[in-house]
Amino acid sequence: GEAGRPGPPDSEMPPAARPPLLQEARLLPGHKGSVNVALFNSDGNYCLSGGDDRRILLWNPRREEAAEPIKTYTGHNERVLGLAVAHDNGSFASCGGDRSVFVWDVPSGRVLRRLSGHSQRVNAVAYAGEGSSLLVSASYDTTARCWDMRSRNAAPVQILEGAADSLSAVAVCGAEILTASVDGVLRTYDARAGSRTADTLGAALTHVALSGDGHCALAGSLDGSLRLLDRSNGTLLNRYSGHTNRQFKLGACLSHDDALVLSGSEDGSLYVWDLVEARLQARIPAARGAVTSVACDPRRLEVLTGSH
Repeated sequence: GEAGRPGPPDSEMPPAARPPLLQEARLLPGHKGSVNVALFNSDGNYCLSGGDDRRILLWNPRREEAAEPIKTYTGHNERVLGLAVAHDNGSFASCGGDRSVFVWDVPSGRVLRRLSGHSQRVNAVAYAGEGSSLLVSASYDTTARCWDMRSRNAAPVQILEGAADSLSAVAVCGAEILTASVDGVLRTYDARAGSRTADTLGAALTHVALSGDGHCALAGSLDGSLRLLDRSNGTLLNRYSGHTNRQFKLGACLSHDDALVLSGSEDGSLYVWDLVEARLQARIPAARGAVTSVACDPRRLEVLTGSH
């Protein structure tokens, strides 16, 4: 993983002399093999990463001493593909190739829950509900499962079906759960109303992220473009391209202030666009392999990337 920080602001300088929008601030070496997911906790003070080495690492990305993980979490039998942090930062969830979802206690490293039920690898997890009372997992088996974090019940409280292919990503906004599928459809399930809407985008979807206000959804796809949709009616608001995405699931997100769209690329760069104009603002070399994970600090323009 890598942590990037903005260059010093100076809007008065001519373009050629302006400092870069983002520059590498720190390298966090610790995984053996690909980093598949990296994200900040809810206040941006710490971050987690998961990789092909089956481990999850906890970091302080701004620690000035040697960049070493604070803690290592082991328990998965296959590669780690997804992570989500509970709102209080006291626990987090992980998923991966072993078809299991783990819930961990951050300080002790204990596994609080192991949730089984998916028949194929689990690609993504996301917390929902007040106090992170619900956990949603999205799988290659085409289903998303909802787990009650307040109950000891081993079975999911709900199974969300309807996709014709693998679910690659999941995002949550209030009572609504969004899933991105390789079948090219972005689905929204309303848990309260019991309804489902579908936006067919055509290309295989590999990622979904939400704007801070929850009004827009950003969908990544294998046609090498990102689409910004109005969630209220499915209208395509903007499209962002220039990066390479033909083969892998790549991370993408909006900046903390919803002003920028950021995405990984198979060419090893981090791409940054202006949200409104869809102009490419920066292409920043970030890795030798594909940049598979991109996360933005929730409070400031600092970006975490993970790569192959």
